Order: sequence, then C-alpha cells, then structure tokens
Amino acid sequence: MNDKILILDFGSQFTQLIARRVRELNVYCEIQPCTKAVVYDDSLKGIILSGSPFSVNDPQAPNPDIAAMAARLPLLAVCYGAQLLAKQAGGEVGKSTHREYGRAHLQDVTHDPLMATIAEGSQVWMSHSDTIKQLPDDFTVIARTEAIPVAAYKASARYAPNPVYAIQFHPEVTHSTDGGQLLKNFIVDICGVRQDWTPAAFIHETVERIKQEAGDKKVVMALSGGVDSTVAATLIHKAIGDRLYCIFVDNGLLRKNEFEQVLEGYKHLGLNTKGVDARQRFYSELDGVTDPEKKRKIIGRLFIDVFDEEAKKLTDVSFLGQGTIYPDVIESMSVHGPSATIKSHHNVGGLPETMKLSLIEPLRMLFKDEVRRVGRELGIDDIFIGRHPFPGPGLGIRILGGVTEEKVKMLQEADAIYIQHLRDSGMYKEVWQAGAILLPVQSVGVMGDERTYEYTCALRAVTSVDGMTADWAHLPYELLARISNDIINRVRGINRVVYDISSKPPATIEWE
Repeated sequence: MNDKILILDFGSQFTQLIARRVRELNVYCEIQPCTKAVVYDDSLKGIILSGSPFSVNDPQAPNPDIAAMAARLPLLAVCYGAQLLAKQAGGEVGKSTHREYGRAHLQDVTHDPLMATIAEGSQVWMSHSDTIKQLPDDFTVIARTEAIPVAAYKASARYAPNPVYAIQFHPEVTHSTDGGQLLKNFIVDICGVRQDWTPAAFIHETVERIKQEAGDKKVVMALSGGVDSTVAATLIHKAIGDRLYCIFVDNGLLRKNEFEQVLEGYKHLGLNTKGVDARQRFYSELDGVTDPEKKRKIIGRLFIDVFDEEAKKLTDVSFLGQGTIYPDVIESMSVHGPSATIKSHHNVGGLPETMKLSLIEPLRMLFKDEVRRVGRELGIDDIFIGRHPFPGPGLGIRILGGVTEEKVKMLQEADAIYIQHLRDSGMYKEVWQAGAILLPVQSVGVMGDERTYEYTCALRAVTSVDGMTADWAHLPYELLARISNDIINRVRGINRVVYDISSKPPATIEWE
C-alpha cells in the first residue's frame, strides 16, 4: 500500500492543483470534502488543508476540528486553512488593511524544516482579503512579506504533538517559485512519505486489483478513441484478456477516417473491439435540429441507445468499464453536501437504469497528465496518447446550425487539412486542442471566372494545461496562410477561412 497525503477541500479553486503538485513528487494523495470525517489508517501520513472562498469569520464557513487532526498527524494549512487554524487556537483573524492578491516576496525566512531550502526574497502567490492579525500564544512566525506580518507560521508543541505549519500563500501555483520545494519539505522530510507513486507501480497494483474484482466475469466497455477510455481498456485487458468486450460507435460525427484508424489501432493493442456503424441513425435524428443543447442531448441519447443494444447482445456480462478520471470524481463531490454538487458524474449519469452492471473504473484516481504517463508506460501508441481532446458530440457541435451528412464531410476534409498542417509544421504538440468549425454563414467569393457563394470555416487552436482556462495559440501567419489556401482550394463548399483569437474565459474552447 502506498503512503498517502490527504487534502481537505474547503472549496478553493486551487485544490486540484495542490493534488497535482503532490502527485508530481511521486506521492499518492486524495482529496475529500472538509465536511467528511477523516479516516485514519496506516497509509495516511499527513494532512493538507486547502484555501477557500469563505472568510473564517463567516457563520457558514467550514469549521472542522483541526486540533483533533493535528493530534494524529503532521499538518500543513494553506491560506484559509492557515487562518482557520489560527482562529481555532485562540488567535485573531480579520480584514486586512493591505489585501494581497498576486505576487509577493518572503522576508525574514526562518530556516526550520518547512522553510529549510526556501530563499530569502522567494516569490509567492497571494490570494486573500482576510489576514492573521494576532497569532495564538507560543505560535512562531517563520516568514512574512512586505505587506503582511504573518506569511508562514509554526504551531507550538503545546498545541499538538506533531509538526503543524501554516502559510497564507499558495505553494501549488507556478507563480510561487519555491512552492514545489516547500511541499516536498512538508511531505517527504516532515511526514516521511515514500516517493513510490509511479506509473509502473500504479499499473501493477491496478491490474492485480481488477483481477480480484472481476474474477472470471465479463466486462463491457464503450471506447471513443480518446486517451482515457483507451488506457482504461488496456489496463482491464491486461487483467482479464478477451473477457473484455469493447464497443466503438461511429456516430457519423468523427474526424475523417477516424473510425477505421481507431479500430485498426485497437486491433494492434489486442483489444476485443466491435465497430458499430450508426451514422445514418444519427443523421436522421439530427435532421433539422439547430439548437446546440438539443443536438447534444440527441447525440448523447442515441449513443447510449446504440451501446445498450450492442451490450445486450452479449451474455453473462457483469461489469461496465469506464474511463472515469479523478477530476470527474472530485467535481461530483461537494464541500457542502449533495445539494451543491458542482456537476453530475458525466461518465455514468446518462446510463440506462436497466443496465444493471457494476463499475470498473481503473483511472478514477488519476489526473489527465497521469493517464498519459500510464499510457506511455503501457506502450500505447501516440495516436491515442498524444491526441488532442475531442468533444463527446464530435463534429455535431462544430457544425453550427443544422447537421447534414454533406456538411459533416465538408468539415471532415477541412479539419483533416488543418490538423495535418499542424503535424507537418511541428505545431501539433505545441497546441492543447485544435479543430475546424463550420459556420452557418455564406459569403461571396471568386474562383477563376466563377462567382461562388459558399460557407465560412473558422479555425480554433488553444494552449492550456487542463482546459479550465485557455489562450488562443499564436500560430505563424505563414502557416495560417498555407492552411487557408489548402482548405479553400481543396474543400468544395468553403470559400473563406477565419482564425479565432478568443481566450477562455470569456469565450469557450468549443463554439457550441
């Protein structure tokens, strides 16, 4: 069993980022709402308290017993956690006269175990309007900034038998230049955690667990060609072999030649995969539908119907495989209970109630970047691992307005030209996601001596880490010129190409 760090979530937008930074140290960690009781077992070595949008002086603010946790394990309190610890232990927290948002620099750094390798003047990232006005008795300041007297502090031995630290800045963001080192100081040096959370170890443990869980039963799974479902299926297959039955549905909204290419790729992986051509069924139901939400619902419902029909053709299936990843799980939990859940679990929420199958979710504790590392460790081809994210409804939401088979073919051609140019230029790996969008806008053009009245194609390319925020990719003008020229010359029906230079927020990555 791996050593574990527990992160208590008080609702901060940075909580997932703390977990990712911990995982980068090859240390296993889990996030749980601060409203849930901590379960202490031999694997749990330390606790991190996250930030929060609340003020500790708000009557509705989360208020778990920190002293009880500190009596059991070493603890690091971040931002809100630092203020809550101070208040509970008898200190004073109030509105700051110098609100700190953004960059600041540490001063008077005391080189005890937490700050041992943190340099004087180290840049940190602040995001708080409250501040600690008075520390509890016997607590010690170990760093300050120009604006606030308590940037970091240590609790006294009287308060708890274990080391207890608190910081009013965010070590998890890249703007805190020594943040990763600070986390390592706490997790490895203070908590004594082993750094053995590696892709190879994860694969071994997961395969053994699936063998025990599935026994001699069969598993059915829908594949999309994306990294999550492909890595999940490969892990399940590694555990139970051909008792995994995979279904890959062609909804007619995939990229050019994607159905054939993905099936061939799955064949090379040894996955027992059935391809289902349902294109005309999707085109028929989408005929005349222009509302984006209605299109999404039709595509989602039809996919479930087709998958359910194919799954029922199999006998004695006991399990449903899913490519659920950790952000899906985290976003389905809530600091404040079920009523405030951020979103329903997108991988399982739409399954038919008649499908009475138990779930096998090999990736439910991994972030996307970890899934890619596991995939590479498994030897999965880059056609799956390095692939850009692609929306579940596919080209159905990249064709604005009504969807027809003719428009799909038009967009598939334009998108294929675009993506190939990105690959040929070496820009594909520099871009987080790219795709072509067919606009319901026609304009006049001239080709030779002919007047044309054809569609406009918009190109979208963004850079991002996780898709939560994104900036438009600054592709070279010369590359955009070549792409535009090729699309207009080679795709009948398109006579104009534009490039989207909107960032997220305020725009979204997809147009619908």
